[in-house]
Amino acid sequence: MTTVRSTLPDDARKVACEALQDTLVELLGLSLVGKQAHWNVVGPRFRSIHLQLDEVVTATRDFADTVAERSAALGVPPDGRPETIAKAFTLPAPAEGWVRDSDAVQVMVEALQEAVGRLRERIDATEKADPVTQDLLIAITAELEKQRWMFDAENFPR
Repeated sequence: MTTVRSTLPDDARKVACEALQDTLVELLGLSLVGKQAHWNVVGPRFRSIHLQLDEVVTATRDFADTVAERSAALGVPPDGRPETIAKAFTLPAPAEGWVRDSDAVQVMVEALQEAVGRLRERIDATEKADPVTQDLLIAITAELEKQRWMFDAENFPR
């Protein structure tokens, strides 16, 4: 079988593709967390949170595709199989069943906060290895920080 050759040296490719794979797992997991909460959210803020959850799902799915394609372009096949996500995903997620609107907001704030922290570590790790991958991770971080802020704003008393 022929493989895609990378434009990066092996050591830089390893750093970049590990960061990309970890990010792929988190983005796909976040999209599932968002959809699970979207389907099951209940409470007085149902509609606004229901719609906001779809924004997160769309953003994470779009970025997951870009991340996977970046990995492939560097010569490393991305792994987004369900068993990979189930085994490696460790961000907070909602409980089974109906999810109170306030609980949905809290779990999204926590999951996005943790994802952003991990992305910042990957941004640092890819600085010298691959600025192109670093730039992608910076863009993802900016979007997830925005989404986190929007959910966190829901926590303020009315």
